[in-house]
Amino acid sequence: MFNRIKGPRQLAAIASLSLVAGCGLMPSASSGTEEPIVVGTTSAPSTLDPAASWDGSWELFRNVYQTLLSFPSGASAPAPDAAESCDFTDTSNRVYHCTLRADMTFSDGDKLDATAVKYSIDRISRIDVQGGPKGLLGSLKSVEVQGDRDITFHLNKPDATFPFVLATPAMSIVDPAEYPTDKIRDDGKISGSGPYALDSYSDGAKAELVENTHYKGFADRKNSAVTIRYFKDSAAMVGALRDKKIDATFRGLAASDVVTLQGKKVTDGIQLVEGAGMEISYLVFNPKDPWAAKPAVRKAVAQVVDRGAIAHKIYQDTVDPLYSMVPRGLTGHTTGFFDDYGDPSTAKAKAILARAGITTPVPLTLWYTTDRYGSATGAEFAELKRQLDASGLFRVTVKGRPWKTFEAGYRKGEYPVFGRGWFPDFPDAENFIAPFVGEQNALGTPYPSREITDKLLPQTRRERDRAAGVGQFTRAQQILVDDARLLPLWQGKQYIAASEDIAGGERALDPSTIMMMWELHRKTSW
Repeated sequence: MFNRIKGPRQLAAIASLSLVAGCGLMPSASSGTEEPIVVGTTSAPSTLDPAASWDGSWELFRNVYQTLLSFPSGASAPAPDAAESCDFTDTSNRVYHCTLRADMTFSDGDKLDATAVKYSIDRISRIDVQGGPKGLLGSLKSVEVQGDRDITFHLNKPDATFPFVLATPAMSIVDPAEYPTDKIRDDGKISGSGPYALDSYSDGAKAELVENTHYKGFADRKNSAVTIRYFKDSAAMVGALRDKKIDATFRGLAASDVVTLQGKKVTDGIQLVEGAGMEISYLVFNPKDPWAAKPAVRKAVAQVVDRGAIAHKIYQDTVDPLYSMVPRGLTGHTTGFFDDYGDPSTAKAKAILARAGITTPVPLTLWYTTDRYGSATGAEFAELKRQLDASGLFRVTVKGRPWKTFEAGYRKGEYPVFGRGWFPDFPDAENFIAPFVGEQNALGTPYPSREITDKLLPQTRRERDRAAGVGQFTRAQQILVDDARLLPLWQGKQYIAASEDIAGGERALDPSTIMMMWELHRKTSW
């Protein structure tokens, strides 16, 4: 259903380790006796079952589950992982065939065969969690098994991007003996076939991963164990890094911490790796709310919001203003909101509301998650409130909740306006449009747009050359601008902070900005 085709991520080490004459640094070989590498993040999983997740839980999934295809480090297109080979078998991009590697097993020794693959894919649609990954399978008609190793996917429409869908962690292969057919597994355990096995898990605290000795796939593990610790904020996480309680950090570094680390020298014992990011932040307007349902209200908000001030004041220029749901760096990116609205203007916003006969100030409640996208989220929403209130056109209330209750709330339609972040399933313009439109989407907030879902996106899916779909992507983004149901705010970068004896950070991010823990390793002197 989705596609991606950008070039390899360019990662640059802002701080690198120097070599002293006569000695150097080299990676140590993975051994079963080495201490686990401890990685901190502020992005805790919302679930351990792939059938229920279309969110940051994928960061854990990529390391403990396996998919038919995946993204090797530096790759811009998926390559076989659990599969030995995969390819379209027809010219219309409607029949896709994969052959599994021989003698595959799950981490507990259970057999992993073609039937397990079909079971895993079929249960996503059968369980159909609201806002879950079924939305990725819009082009799938049926899954056919031939023997133990061969699987054929029959599509209901041409979809050259289907291989990229199979590479997302949502399509993780699960053990049929351990995962119920018609409901989510909720016992806090994982039975996968990825590079690691989940040894223990404490919800919201930590996940302890150990080497999966049964693993067969592309990943070349450079360590034998990883512990992921989940933090509530950046300050605590960076403090743990400085105190050597963790070895590296990933998601959730606050802008102030990034700026501080950028100024550090190697002798401070911490290095910072910067990657070109495709993370975006945006507002969602709920059409069930009497005020957010009004196009004039949404457009007036769009006219008042000052993205530059948010990027500079709150994020200290570690993010860039974004004027389209499709970020810079992707084929088809536009600047539609800037083209239509220009610079922030209270006068223009007042005129928009006046033409619609709306009396001001308009009451709006903005919701955000307190523990998902980093410590600056609260300050970002305080700045949004300040901007909107200062216009005199709005009376804004800001509220926050931890991710699990926040997510449950927006899926129930409780919030008039709420903030979300998006890390791409894969780096392609479609993946910043398709997940948010249609009756069923990643936001749990229906957004019917037949021109996008029934015409424009199907046209792009016929094209393996993604540049051939620029016209359709441009039109789709203009529809999003005209509706103003989604308001893009900023585009971020990716940062990994690590102690000076950790290597591999520059290779640890895949094209969808998920950390591949197996690339991290310790350095030893020769």
